Amino acid sequence: MTTQVKKICCLGAGYVGGPTCAVIAYKCPHIQVTIVDVNETRINAWNSDNLPIYEPGLDKVVFDRRGKNLFFTTEVEKAINEADLIFVSVNTPTKKAGMGAGYAADLAYIESATRQIAEVARSSKIVVEKSTVPCRTAESMRTILEANSHDDIRFDILSNPEFLAEGTAINDLMFPDRVLIGGLQTPEGFKAQQALAEIYEQWVPKDKIITTNLWSSELSKLAANALLAQRISSINALSAICEATGADIDEVAYACGCDSRIGPRFLKASVGFGGSCFQKDILNLVYLSEQLNLPEVAAYWKQVVDINEYQKKRFVSRIIKTLFNTITNKKIAVLGFAFKKDTGDTRESAAITLCKDFIQENARVKIYDPKVSEQQIFYDLSEPGVTYDIKDLKKRVTVVQSAYEASTNADAIVVATEWDEFKELDFERIYKSMNKPAFIFDGRLILDAEKLKSIGFRVHTIGRANF
Repeated sequence: MTTQVKKICCLGAGYVGGPTCAVIAYKCPHIQVTIVDVNETRINAWNSDNLPIYEPGLDKVVFDRRGKNLFFTTEVEKAINEADLIFVSVNTPTKKAGMGAGYAADLAYIESATRQIAEVARSSKIVVEKSTVPCRTAESMRTILEANSHDDIRFDILSNPEFLAEGTAINDLMFPDRVLIGGLQTPEGFKAQQALAEIYEQWVPKDKIITTNLWSSELSKLAANALLAQRISSINALSAICEATGADIDEVAYACGCDSRIGPRFLKASVGFGGSCFQKDILNLVYLSEQLNLPEVAAYWKQVVDINEYQKKRFVSRIIKTLFNTITNKKIAVLGFAFKKDTGDTRESAAITLCKDFIQENARVKIYDPKVSEQQIFYDLSEPGVTYDIKDLKKRVTVVQSAYEASTNADAIVVATEWDEFKELDFERIYKSMNKPAFIFDGRLILDAEKLKSIGFRVHTIGRANF
């Protein structure tokens, strides 16, 4: 007989924990779900009308269950004690210093959360590793928890990685390709797996719930993101060849995508991938390979990240070269700052790299994004890597409220995020407001280049030649 879960606690109210547990509460009204975070500002936002995360459909789910069986609080110890099952969904950023800096995941938050569970718990718990972690992280969590287990309290550990894409996270949770649950291959491990599986079975078909050992589950998450990022870097590498030869990257991608062995997804060329997962997970895989003394494997995966950085730098070089080899004091309108459409997340966004390079070339940059705040934009641009402080930065960068405002008196427009609204802009109005010649650089392959040329724009598109 399995343990019936009546109360769930989620440690971490971020991009993973918030939406995931909100959907669990929505689909399982008989289960009390409490999402906790030490960040009081974030919890207050979850309890307000303006949620801290923009995700299509998320507000409907939260507002439907909040105060009924979905709660957001800073009372971490209380939530841990009351829960039957605890999701650990804290941040696992790439280390900035020490062994593995720049590659390995910083597991300090994971360890801290695990120790807090061990110290606070007064009854047995199922602890679920939800954060993206390197393979065998569960071993350290298990060591901490088992050292604090005794006859009255035991901890069972599971791995349940998320496979969410920002912008479609709610749909991904409602209709997942698969739910992966890794556990120890012991009677207790199987029992814990089944307890979690029974929660997902409330809305996910049984054949899509996959149970594996702990280590396979952990590695599958890194592997999936690495393989997806590899496809993007592959098509981006081909886009450079297309620009040099006159081939069209959209046509090449379509032809390749028609091959049933390849398929069409993740073959869209762009200025580069971003987000919280791809680069971090690939670098985790690089570090893991190096630690396992597999340097060739490490070098292989590192090249996926290198191509991504090359694509951004190549795009900037093309812009500067086209604008007569200098952008000093030229006005550049950057449309989009999020790493992709339908999210306000800017982590590893290509727009950050583009804007930093424009600033270092002494351009004047106007930025518009429908979902990213001015505060977030200046925070990202003042991170280490640029020599400007906020005061100097604001002399070079202006955050505006519309694409039209960004484009007024601009020398060039750079499309950095594929927001749908950018396809519907009145480009004749924009053309009249710009300096001439008026340039558009489409880094996301979303604009009708021929129509723009007929208006008078000089159009440069990723993966297409300009001769």
